[in-house]
Amino acid sequence: MVKSKNNVELKEKVILTILVVGILMASIDSTIVLLAFPAMTQALHSDLSTIIWVILVYLLVTAVASTQFGRIGDIFGRSRIFNSGIAMFTIFSFMCGIAPTAITLIIFRVFQAIGGAMMASNSGAIIADTFRREKLGRAYGFTGMGWNLGAMLGIVLGGIITTFIGYRYIFFINVPIGIILFILAMKYVRDNARERQRLDILGMILLAVSVSMILYAGVRIASVGLNLINLITLFIGFLVLVPFYFREKLFTSPVIKFSMFKNKIFRNSVLASMFQGLGFMGVAFMLIMYLQGVRGFSPFYASLLLLPGYVLSGVLSPFMGRFSDKYGARLLATIGLVIMMAGISVYLLLQVNSTIYIVLLGSAITGLGGAMFWPANNSAVMKSSEEGRFGTASGVLRLFGSLGIMGSFIIVIVAATLAIPRYLAFEIFVGTSKLIGGIEKGFINGMHISFLFLIAMLVIAALLSLTRGNENAGTYIKNNHLK
Repeated sequence: MVKSKNNVELKEKVILTILVVGILMASIDSTIVLLAFPAMTQALHSDLSTIIWVILVYLLVTAVASTQFGRIGDIFGRSRIFNSGIAMFTIFSFMCGIAPTAITLIIFRVFQAIGGAMMASNSGAIIADTFRREKLGRAYGFTGMGWNLGAMLGIVLGGIITTFIGYRYIFFINVPIGIILFILAMKYVRDNARERQRLDILGMILLAVSVSMILYAGVRIASVGLNLINLITLFIGFLVLVPFYFREKLFTSPVIKFSMFKNKIFRNSVLASMFQGLGFMGVAFMLIMYLQGVRGFSPFYASLLLLPGYVLSGVLSPFMGRFSDKYGARLLATIGLVIMMAGISVYLLLQVNSTIYIVLLGSAITGLGGAMFWPANNSAVMKSSEEGRFGTASGVLRLFGSLGIMGSFIIVIVAATLAIPRYLAFEIFVGTSKLIGGIEKGFINGMHISFLFLIAMLVIAALLSLTRGNENAGTYIKNNHLK
């Protein structure tokens, strides 16, 4: 009996390790190219307006594809989709590394992002299938911080690899890791159950078109400003949601089952994730612009100053997840968001010649808050989901989280362009320019205003988190969680 229990626990640890590494790989590659833009621009004989899509297309595709692959995992098997995602991600990481032009690199990034979405959107569901209920929070403590922590670690790793090895190795490094991960996943990650339902192809197409047009229009508005084409694209994107909604209401096996949102815990937790992304990722982007554009630090050094907080978050997240299992997600996640607000408030002290300890302190405080929020909120989402819909729930959570990250990027660029020229904002963002001529104060004023707006996003997230209710009440409990 003891031996059997030990075998189960060992298998759970192996599966959790595979999931965390997979999520980290997908997440790291969402930002690892950031500090490689100057090197890629020069090596591929391109320009910044083209190369910027190496990161934007990855974020966009991940947001669009998450819900689709979560639902496909419910129907055809979560492990099949997750394992196939590892293979696709690994293959196209290699293709990105050998890409001869900027356009081919962007195309390969699309397929790499699809592989990343296949992994990220099914990881939460696999955890719900694998772990008993009392262990879910701890498991999500690892995977919940994976995506958010990975996005920041990508910036640091991109700076190290690009500086000391070469930009192509930010893609090549995924290949040996991906091969080992694929072998282990094929052996250990298996499906407990699958739903025998039809695939809603039309619903998937409508959702993909809507989200793509909305995000693309948002990025274009941030990049080039308001114009008729961007506004029409944005309007059509929202308009497509109308037929999508009615399609999903009528179809027996929809991409998104809107009745899921009748569950207040699920609805508030998913929306809290989106507003947390809106309010948090933008802070990192803006700080990078401050450290590079105002202080004149190198991209690599600027990213290192933000690292301590994310390391702290990574260390504490599993413990906070265990705490969530014991006491519930609502209070822990809400306190985490309040602490994140306090950390961003510290950044309001930043001026042209402020000590870098302000950045380190703010990073540590927000890291603590993130460690409390991510595992608790993710656990609440999955515990409030229906059996057979864990893939869909995981995909919806990743969709809303990705929308938050993309929205943060748009907010930051718009905020920066209110104080400095748009082209200069992009050049500072990738570390190719520094503010001169006394306009640093104008940028700092704009930065402070953007921080206040981002804090407001976190206030909304905290209110949603606080009013979600207790996830132990009215929650569907899987049979294998009652073991």
